[in-house]
Amino acid sequence: MTPITQTTAATADTAALTPAERAAALVPLLRANAARTEEDRRVAEENITALAEAGLFRLTVPQRFGGQEANLRTFLEVSTELARGCGSTAWVATLLNVCHWMVGLFPEQAQQDVWGADPNARVCGVLAPTATSRAVEGGQVVTGRWGFASGSLHAQWAGLGVPVVDAAGEQIDQGVALIPLSELTLEDTWYVAGMRGTGSNTLVADEVFVPSHRIMSMTQAVQGVNPTEHKDEALYRSAFVPVLALVLAGPQLGLARAGLELVTASLAKGKGISYTFYEKAVEAPSTQIQIAEAAQLIDTAHLHLMRAADDIDSWAGRAEYMPLVNRARARMDTGYVARRCREALDILLSVQGAGSFAEVSPLQRIWRDQETGSRHAVINTAISTELYGRALLGIEEQVTPLI
Repeated sequence: MTPITQTTAATADTAALTPAERAAALVPLLRANAARTEEDRRVAEENITALAEAGLFRLTVPQRFGGQEANLRTFLEVSTELARGCGSTAWVATLLNVCHWMVGLFPEQAQQDVWGADPNARVCGVLAPTATSRAVEGGQVVTGRWGFASGSLHAQWAGLGVPVVDAAGEQIDQGVALIPLSELTLEDTWYVAGMRGTGSNTLVADEVFVPSHRIMSMTQAVQGVNPTEHKDEALYRSAFVPVLALVLAGPQLGLARAGLELVTASLAKGKGISYTFYEKAVEAPSTQIQIAEAAQLIDTAHLHLMRAADDIDSWAGRAEYMPLVNRARARMDTGYVARRCREALDILLSVQGAGSFAEVSPLQRIWRDQETGSRHAVINTAISTELYGRALLGIEEQVTPLI
């Protein structure tokens, strides 16, 4: 209980702090609960409460509902800080916040459904359309299963990918349906090597009616056309796929920074190098070079992450939809950040040695979390590189519509 009490006392007056500073203040608490979060396969409730009290689940909620409506750079600064404490907690906060941003794209009526009665309602989401739909008067009846629903253990709503069909049963669009979790079943399916605490289980719908105003066209969203009536809100003019992709890179950067902090702290305690004459590893040029290389890789990842965030924010601020090549570059940056962070952590593991993989070492959890999270399908570095190359060369045929 001591770390929790200390953190609570330290963050009692957070009104004057930036969102990133509030996130940084929670790092000791998240680190203290990281092992339990992994063991329980869900984010510790103390973490959820602390994030909620710090307003860190409301980064992307419209100000009309009391949210912060923060830009993407701020979002990424927060998720990076949280991941320094716990990868799973940061991932859950990231996915919930990006789903809140997505709700901001829906019509006012849908937003009122979610936040009108409860401004603190949280939304998880899975965009893969692993469902069937049936057209009825006023909407669609949906049946399906959606895996990898990160944050579903701490949400009240879900945004789920669905086919949109006409009266004849023919698919006419692909959509995102907002459904209360009270109308869904949650199946415990998340048994994995890393990011265990995200509780990314499977959501199930059985003949659930979704009114038309709670179904948004994915096809139009990718093209920058959204049904929100509040066109003056710059945040919700941000390019759809670049936002959904780039936010996943924030936790990657934070995990790499956590690894660097852990290894340098261990070296400062006088750790030696086994089977050498170096009683202190810090005195070895090889250690100095490796630490510098790891830090440079992390810095490079940070520069690409924030360059992409600023690009997205800039286009949204001008009320112009990002050109294809810029959107493709944002996807490329997402994969690049993940790759550089993995490389940095690989170096740090070598510096720390085989002891890194002891179960008592936080470094092995950081490594497993990063290795798992950085393999998200939207991060896929090879695909991101291919689509960016095609965009640069002006090749119209692409490998995915998600750009």
